[in-house]
Amino acid sequence: MHLKQVFGFCLITITSVVLCGCNGSGENGTTAERKFINLGTAPTGGAFHPVGCAAANVVTENKGDLNWVVTPQGTKGTQENIRRLESDELQFAMANAAISYFAVNGEGAWEKPHQIRAVATIAPNIGIFVTTKSSGINKISDLKGKRVVLGPSGAGFDYFLKPLLQAHGVTYDDLTPLNGNYIDAGDMLADGKADAAFMGGAIPIPAVVQLCSTQDVGFLPFDEAVVEKLKDYPFYSVVKDIPADTYSDLDQDLKAINVGNMQLITHANVDEDVVYHFTKIMYENRDKMAERHPAAKAINPKNAVRDTGTPFHPGAIKYYKEAGIWPTE
Repeated sequence: MHLKQVFGFCLITITSVVLCGCNGSGENGTTAERKFINLGTAPTGGAFHPVGCAAANVVTENKGDLNWVVTPQGTKGTQENIRRLESDELQFAMANAAISYFAVNGEGAWEKPHQIRAVATIAPNIGIFVTTKSSGINKISDLKGKRVVLGPSGAGFDYFLKPLLQAHGVTYDDLTPLNGNYIDAGDMLADGKADAAFMGGAIPIPAVVQLCSTQDVGFLPFDEAVVEKLKDYPFYSVVKDIPADTYSDLDQDLKAINVGNMQLITHANVDEDVVYHFTKIMYENRDKMAERHPAAKAINPKNAVRDTGTPFHPGAIKYYKEAGIWPTE
């Protein structure tokens, strides 16, 4: 054989071995083919964005031989995230459990059931209504005829606020709904442009702390009777009362309702192995996530598998069963 032919044959052989090695199976049954994973978060200012970024970064830092590129993407929040999961633009996303519940059931403004699945239940979203002490508003039923800030336009707060208000005998037609984020809501209360506002999140809610520093804030208690009226919605739950002095203007313990947990979701079509490994890495490194944002402390054995009405993905269930925390039938 001619020398050039011998050299060419060797080069082809070496190249073939290298290429096969690149496509071969690695540990955990994964392949070395690069996989791009996008995780939708939410606008900055709330907890969804930093917790989503923490999940993406912690998985990246602890993925071992998985050839993944995990990228957090800022979005407008839950509703956009669900639509982008459906179109395969995202593989994972942050969401509010109330909005997910209506989407997966094809109810409310969702024209059809969306095939989203839960990966982990995270921190409760504690909802409270605030006003100024001079407003004369003392309970939620007093909101009739008032100007009330009900969250940013298009954020989907209606999904959990409408049933909650209706349980107190108040409909959207009974009040003047206003839109704005929590900081905007505080400014509108301070300027007299709004009479009351809904705010939610992990306690203490920064916007409420800020509002108490400039205004005499009144807190509207939930009627305990509404719990029975809301029992058909699995995303609501009563949590421990907010202790007095959590906010400078809070004079006594305040009854608190979880209006829909922060959660991590995916789509039913996302590969089971991908969801399994993502869940495993995130859960086993949850302490590192909590170092980046305290809301991630809620990713714990009791809470992570909590049913909020959105079915869990088989890949997540597989890991939770291995970890011994999946509830038995």
